[in-house]
Amino acid sequence: MWIAKVSLNRPYTFIVLALLILIAAPVVILRTPTDIFPDINIPVVSIGWTYTGLNSRSRRRTRPEPITSRRRQLSTQARPT
Repeated sequence: MWIAKVSLNRPYTFIVLALLILIAAPVVILRTPTDIFPDINIPVVSIGWTYTGLNSRSRRRTRPEPITSRRRQLSTQARPT
């Protein structure tokens, strides 16, 4: 609560502090080294298959339920934390 009273009694102090933060922020961001973040190999899973039982017109008319339900099962499995 004390900071609210000080800011009401001395508003210019807080305006100057806000301006200093706005001026200093780009300088600090530009001078911060970019190698502070480690290189991480993010796991990626790709799934692909072919189905030769339908031509493209027949496939377009059918709903992709088996594919969607299997993908849903894979996404709801326990994930490592």
